[in-house]
Amino acid sequence: MTLPGAQIRIANAGGYWGDDPAALRRQVRGGPVDYVVSDFLAEVTMSILQKQRARDPDGGFARDFIDQIDEVLPDLVERGIRVLSNAGGLNPAGCARALLERAHARGLELSVGVVSGDDLTARIGELRGAGEKFSNLDTGEPFEGIADRVVVANAYFGAAPVAAALKAGAQVVVCGRVTDTGITLAAMLHAFGWSLDDYDKLAAGIIAGHVLECGAQASGGNLTDWNRVPDLANVGYPIAEVSGDGTVVITKHEGTGGEVSIASVSEQLLYEMGRPDGYITPDVVADFTSIRLESDGPHRVLLRGVRGSAPPATLKVSMAHQQGYKASGALIVSRPHARDKAEAFARIFWERLEVTPEATLTELIGLDACHGPLAPASDPNEILLRLGVRDDDRAKVDAFSKLLPSLILSGPSGVAVTGGRPRIQEVIAYWPTLVRRDRVGPQVHVASSSGAERALRFTWPPIAPGAEPAPAAPPEPPPLPSGGPTRPIRLRRIAYGRSGDKGDTCNIGIIARSTLAYSFLRERLTAEWVAERFGRLCRGKVERFEVANLLALNFLLHEALGGGGTVSLRIDAQGKTLAPALLECRMEIPEAVLASVPWEDWA
Repeated sequence: MTLPGAQIRIANAGGYWGDDPAALRRQVRGGPVDYVVSDFLAEVTMSILQKQRARDPDGGFARDFIDQIDEVLPDLVERGIRVLSNAGGLNPAGCARALLERAHARGLELSVGVVSGDDLTARIGELRGAGEKFSNLDTGEPFEGIADRVVVANAYFGAAPVAAALKAGAQVVVCGRVTDTGITLAAMLHAFGWSLDDYDKLAAGIIAGHVLECGAQASGGNLTDWNRVPDLANVGYPIAEVSGDGTVVITKHEGTGGEVSIASVSEQLLYEMGRPDGYITPDVVADFTSIRLESDGPHRVLLRGVRGSAPPATLKVSMAHQQGYKASGALIVSRPHARDKAEAFARIFWERLEVTPEATLTELIGLDACHGPLAPASDPNEILLRLGVRDDDRAKVDAFSKLLPSLILSGPSGVAVTGGRPRIQEVIAYWPTLVRRDRVGPQVHVASSSGAERALRFTWPPIAPGAEPAPAAPPEPPPLPSGGPTRPIRLRRIAYGRSGDKGDTCNIGIIARSTLAYSFLRERLTAEWVAERFGRLCRGKVERFEVANLLALNFLLHEALGGGGTVSLRIDAQGKTLAPALLECRMEIPEAVLASVPWEDWA
């Protein structure tokens, strides 16, 4: 165990399955690190892994992870670096066996921990008999409507079982559905021996994990001011330097590209955020309104002041269920009058289609597919006309698929062939729900490449109530000057931001570039104003939350992603483009506010 006053360096090497395969090697060999964490799982990923496991019982995990570890195995063993990942997916034991085979083939001694027990698919009937309702956490819908269509169900575990595997000597820990933040917090629990009821320290660890979990998004990737980020081709992935008192500094390896700044960390903190004062995890409820950010030098941002409270007695469960079929296809439509021709193509097709699918979508890519009603009117040189349908009845989707190629020879002129008949896909939908924690037991095993193996006895620690933290009191922003000249300026001039998804809800975090700009946004950028701008894209309500400590506002746009995830027909099913769309909107901004923000106009 590391001494409480010491410091550890936790590096991130991936934010999703498909992230840069060289990130792990670069983090391990780029400088000193003690732990490396890598996130592979998302709701969509679990359904992909289930299909793989159905074809091959030995599959169901991220095989890319095995190759990434194999490349740096001698470095890990020689330097004692520990790697934590949820790459185990639906078969963490199989993932561990593959790792141990690679180590044995190299003649290296490696100890691998396995955290499983999160897969509840075979236990749904038993758990319902025990009283679990499994109603939809977002919509309240009863489980009975999908009970016979569930493909996979996994509970989210936290840091405690991962820390138990580390304590037992595991150098690599592979998990199933452990939270993105939990694998980072586990390193701190092991290194510092934090008590599981020291909620402020746990919350600091969770927030550090939230910053790291999406890889280079915290170190310059997807930054609003992307044009000033140096050398993104050699972007450095983020590293958290954590002290035993819960202080965290976000940085990156020297000599790498990218940017670690208050802007990059703030954008990532707002990413996929719900209620900022109640970020719920299996380990702690973290209060994002308590975070204080300070520059600690070039490419170093200090996080302090974090507060936390006791976690709930339930665990979140991610279920995936069958929800019919979908297909989409596209045509390239060229000038002149590309927009008129694309709209004519779409009208002709939908009139010609002899069935009525449950959901249809027409997108004019190159015109307004991403930003919808916020996109300015234009007539581009070419448009990718994208049409899509979804329905429980495969026959309706098949009729769509067969008909689409007919447009090529029987519509307006100037169309280019982009492919043949659209492929029909099975739709696997996301169903978030809850289960009582005491009804789900993590299983922890540790095995070595020499053949030794043992199972650990793990029981959930009791949840101590702890003292309820007092609400954070951020400094009151300065008052707006009354009167004075204004100019119609894009919001990007005084703010930056990022957007992301949680199911069918899109969050848009908008962060002011100065305290006076925050005063302006707090007063003028209302939920109603945002809802009006997004019009037909957002079918549900828009909520606004103030995050004054980060000079930020967080908006939740409900029913804004066409069902979200694999259900959505949209080209941007995750809402990644909605923050830039909002920032392009113009408001009458006082000259005094504009003067408070240093700005180099690069638009």
